Amino acid sequence: MAKWQYTKGLHDLGNGCFAYLQPDGSWGWSNAGLIADRGQTLLVDTLFDLELTSEMLAAMRASVPAARSIGRLVNTHSNGDHTFGNQLVKDAEIIASRACAEEMEERPAEELAAMQRNWRQLGAAGAFLHEVMGSKFKWDDVTNTLPTRLFDDELRLEVGDKDVVLKNVGPAHTRGDVLVHVPKDRTVFTGDILFVEGHPVLWAGPVDNWVAACDQILAWDVETVVPGHGPITDRKGVQAMKDYLLYVKAEARRRYDAGMPVFQAARDIALDRFAGWGDPERIVVNVASLYREFGSTEQPGVLELFGEMGRFHAELKAKHGGHGHRH
Repeated sequence: MAKWQYTKGLHDLGNGCFAYLQPDGSWGWSNAGLIADRGQTLLVDTLFDLELTSEMLAAMRASVPAARSIGRLVNTHSNGDHTFGNQLVKDAEIIASRACAEEMEERPAEELAAMQRNWRQLGAAGAFLHEVMGSKFKWDDVTNTLPTRLFDDELRLEVGDKDVVLKNVGPAHTRGDVLVHVPKDRTVFTGDILFVEGHPVLWAGPVDNWVAACDQILAWDVETVVPGHGPITDRKGVQAMKDYLLYVKAEARRRYDAGMPVFQAARDIALDRFAGWGDPERIVVNVASLYREFGSTEQPGVLELFGEMGRFHAELKAKHGGHGHRH
């Protein structure tokens, strides 16, 4: 039996570290964290909309007296499912890598809200976006709330008597990805450097940076690993992510060298080793990003990628008797 249950809500990791989990970890259903010591707090990420973030903050306040006042927030990366609730802790110091802050400014919530409203005009991409995210989250009332303290490589903080290390390992999943390491508690909050029981999505790359980020976690003396999506894990979950990335890189390279078109390659790669992982349609983005790294002139845009993921997802659903996303 797993050490930590994968249930919605706040999980006490011991020593003033907490994880807030949102099963099933699919598109938009992200995790967050809280570090508290001697009346001081550091919140690790917010959630995809205000309702979800409010619910999380209420759960934290009910269990952790210090959480009644959130002093600092770190955004591990720019994606909305880790930042769109920022306005609810706007009095806190909001910390992020410089690259993360730039991406947040470039991709405000209003952009996603507009796509949500107009999804029928966006073809296959709109239909897929609506199915996996737009029909489940509310973005119309989200105000882009940007970080107020930026760093480039590493930032060391104290939360009470705890040392906390923020380590920028991007570009990888996005242009700026931060690991939140609490050495004394042998705990790390990974943001989307780690997906557990779900396919990762390589938006930025290069993939070798992501592999190096996994190696960084494995080099630390860590016991408890809180991923950006999925159940709490340990070193095994980190190794599984590294294995996936190296496997997909090698398989994509073979097909690229053979001249296979990008979307055909995404369908051609056998994923049997990862058969239990959710969101297999993300192989489309992963192979497209790898092809770009390899020097391909085929560079599909975001809407084209979402459209192709939608087709891939529908094909799998038809093949497996209509079983789609669990949410």
